[in-house]
Amino acid sequence: MKHPGFWTTFILVLIFVLLFAPSVLAQRPAEPGAKQSAPAKYDFATETTLKGTVEEVRLVPGPNEGTHVMLKTGSETVLVHIAPPEFLKEFEFPVNKGDQLQVTGSKLMIDGQEEVLAKEITKDNNSFTLRDKKGIPAWTAWPKK
Repeated sequence: MKHPGFWTTFILVLIFVLLFAPSVLAQRPAEPGAKQSAPAKYDFATETTLKGTVEEVRLVPGPNEGTHVMLKTGSETVLVHIAPPEFLKEFEFPVNKGDQLQVTGSKLMIDGQEEVLAKEITKDNNSFTLRDKKGIPAWTAWPKK
């Protein structure tokens, strides 16, 4: 003979599964090789300053992407994440191929490649601060037009 509370427990478990299973199943892991949508975190422990020449400017689409440059620093070329292009345009700070830059930023390994998240850029004696003292991007509080 079955316990009298068996059916009550069975119905409650069934309701729970029917209500929450769709949301759990919808949270599938990303496909292999897919870019993560979470922004990289600024790490003050890896902060460095680079000087070099912009070899290439890339506009990378995506919610946590934007203007990237390939910065030639002597014998190596480093990918530097700068800011959304609209942010740079609003503050009249264009970055072009051939520009001489000094970049202070956090050196990180992203997908096996060394990259830098820029905190401050200096070009032609003009400095542009991109991140605050906590490493938070300035454009997160920026009112877009």
